Amino acid sequence: MRISVIGCGYLGAVHATAMAKLGHDVVGIDTDAAKIAKLASGVAPFFEPGLPELLDEALSTGRLRFSTSFADAADADVHFLAVGTPQQHDGDAADLRFVYAAIDALIGVARPGSLIAGKSTVPVGTAAALAERIREAGSGALLAWNPEFLREGFAVADTLTPDRIVYGVTDERATALLDEVYAQPLATGTPRIVTDLATAELVKTAANAFLATKISFINAMAEIAETTGADVTTLADAIGHDARIGRRFLNAGIGFGGGCLPKDIRAFTARAEELGRGESVAFLRQVDAINLRRRERVVDLAVEMLGGSVYERRIAVLGLTFKPDSDDVRDSPALDVAERLNGLGASVVATDPEGIANAQAKHPQLTYVADVSEALRGAELAVLVTEWGEYRSLDPEQTAALMDSARIIDGRNALEPAAWRAAGFEYRGLGR
Repeated sequence: MRISVIGCGYLGAVHATAMAKLGHDVVGIDTDAAKIAKLASGVAPFFEPGLPELLDEALSTGRLRFSTSFADAADADVHFLAVGTPQQHDGDAADLRFVYAAIDALIGVARPGSLIAGKSTVPVGTAAALAERIREAGSGALLAWNPEFLREGFAVADTLTPDRIVYGVTDERATALLDEVYAQPLATGTPRIVTDLATAELVKTAANAFLATKISFINAMAEIAETTGADVTTLADAIGHDARIGRRFLNAGIGFGGGCLPKDIRAFTARAEELGRGESVAFLRQVDAINLRRRERVVDLAVEMLGGSVYERRIAVLGLTFKPDSDDVRDSPALDVAERLNGLGASVVATDPEGIANAQAKHPQLTYVADVSEALRGAELAVLVTEWGEYRSLDPEQTAALMDSARIIDGRNALEPAAWRAAGFEYRGLGR
């Protein structure tokens, strides 16, 4: 099929490349000329395992190209809308300016009978408003909502072999077009759910709200465990054996971040309040508050372990991205902790395998080093806040030899406490 992908950020770039891998002729459209130039030359503008190789392959076939002109999308059968929906600067609601701008641009070029398929995460009711906008313009294009379920670090596999595909449609022609797009994964048995626009919008939002709630639940248990002397990791193992609960996303620590969960639960709450149903998801305010408290807890532990003040004390912060296998520092708990410690006067030396450049752009006042050994050298305290494999596999004795004082905060409960204590460390985990 002929496909356009509008918006070539994290979601759009991966989706466009994967669609070309599936055999479609794809053009990625974005107004950022520098980003388009990178993608066109085979350079991914962000770190995502597997994407550079897939991008090279897709470009070499001639099935993938990139452009800054919407006119180049005019002959597409399906237009995927993958623009960002960030949190508004003056509130919790989603900023939909980019969505509406993209729709208005597509209305001017989309052929009658072509499909605009939304992938962006939007407040419920947005798709219906967009469908009315398209109808009033008389373009003859169809609208569907086809939410994405990508995990950063696994985005390529999640696009090529998704665990489910959801269509929100109002016309059977839209279903037929999407079936043709996803013919390969559907042929391998990927579940397909066909529903209305509102339900499709809610699927993504509800999934993120549930995951955020599960993470904050175990972090709330960590707060109780810290007060009572219990071990939240063993607690999670025990309740995780219950099939109704499951062990995944029950890892207590510094909490969630990134460009999705935090802003999506806030936007969901704001939308529910607009609909007069704020009480239905009022608990998400507490989910957000619990999550943010874990960042404060790490800073409080640092102050406690250094005798009541971190002023001019050298602290090695291990990790800057919100999760491993990503260079994304949006709403990153790790970067937030580094910045808070710096604000208290600590001599922070931060490191990360992939996130330094993005972190520097946000917080240039911090000191960054690429090598973990350099970060640890002379430190009085190490704080592990992103569970990269190279940090999980650090040797306690070698680490102690680098540091001035053997103290470590395990903000992700990623280390084995007994091994670190045996090496002479004062070890503190969260909820342990």
